[in-house]
Amino acid sequence: MKMPMTIYLDNNSTTAMAPQVLDSMMPFLKMEQHFANPSSSSMLGRQVRNALEKARISVSGFLGARPAEVVFTSGATESNHTAILAALSLSRGKRHIVTSAVEHPSVLLLCQHLERLGVEVTYLPVDTEGRLDLDTLRQALREDTALVSLMWANNETGVIFPVREAAEIARGAGVYFHCDATQAVGRTHVSFAAADVDFLSCTGHKLHGPKGVGALCVRKGIELPPLFHGHQERGRRGGTENVAAIVGFGTAVEQFSDLPGELRHLAQLRDHFERGLQAIMPCARVHGQGAERLPNTSNIGFLALDGEELLFRLEQEGIVAALGAACAAGSNQPSHVLTAMGFSRTAVLSSLRFSFSRLNQLPDVDYLLPILGGVLLDMMHLPQPSMATANPSVSCLS
Repeated sequence: MKMPMTIYLDNNSTTAMAPQVLDSMMPFLKMEQHFANPSSSSMLGRQVRNALEKARISVSGFLGARPAEVVFTSGATESNHTAILAALSLSRGKRHIVTSAVEHPSVLLLCQHLERLGVEVTYLPVDTEGRLDLDTLRQALREDTALVSLMWANNETGVIFPVREAAEIARGAGVYFHCDATQAVGRTHVSFAAADVDFLSCTGHKLHGPKGVGALCVRKGIELPPLFHGHQERGRRGGTENVAAIVGFGTAVEQFSDLPGELRHLAQLRDHFERGLQAIMPCARVHGQGAERLPNTSNIGFLALDGEELLFRLEQEGIVAALGAACAAGSNQPSHVLTAMGFSRTAVLSSLRFSFSRLNQLPDVDYLLPILGGVLLDMMHLPQPSMATANPSVSCLS
């Protein structure tokens, strides 16, 4: 039996590694080539160190940072944890953090852990479009606030926060500001310098790079207390560097030679999908549609249909998306993001996220739409359209 073609639309989870990235990594994985320790003073070690620093220049330039401000880590989770714990350490006894209710679990779970250790955390609300009100941030700041930690863009809805304005508020109050830019880098214009934040986190595998490598930008002048002690990364992150992955990270960002053009392409895909979907199912809700969003992300509420079943049926047709509910394995817990936006459990559990990358093209969307329409009709126990109908239509009154 011929298997259906695979249309991968879960790029906010991870992206496929670019072939150029893998090619650049291979010499640092082979015994007969650049296997040496970058901290070694030998000629082989210096060659590896040069490649690592070349990658640092590429990554820092892409992020709008100085090379010396970039610390390589194992990924965004480590970067987030390092920044949050560093701000507490640097703030001389201040024990209050401000974050939002819709942050990534790598931030929220650490904050919950810190609460058990006596740190106070204020979780800022969002409105029904996922937007943050800066007045709530101003009101949340206290004399003992050590850090404000806010994401650049939400991983589930794509909604973008006003990071620069929020950083200005924190800076005016003498509070460190950390931004988790994991989903934003490569999907909107991100500049560490222009945003004027103290810490900024990202990772390689959202950018067609390898897993297991990330970066933390640390503003010049901040003496970063390391999470892992050692002499590597200027004493800011101990442990022998994952050179192959770092080189791959550098190559990945070098592939973004026309970021404005790529963003236009992503927006074209997203908008074509959302227009086509709403022609099929006018009552489907695009979560965050009224807010500024990443150009690649569509989070859709499908009435009261079972999102998990819808996801499974699409996968049987070769379409890979993600539960908007972001359930933990086997727990069927609704998305904390959509819940914070005020949606009912039923509405949250009927939501799916479709996230595009540069590897997707308009024919992918044209392949998806009639299949999605047919699955929706079947799940709503409505008659299927004739073969002459390009896109089935689902009545909102059904």
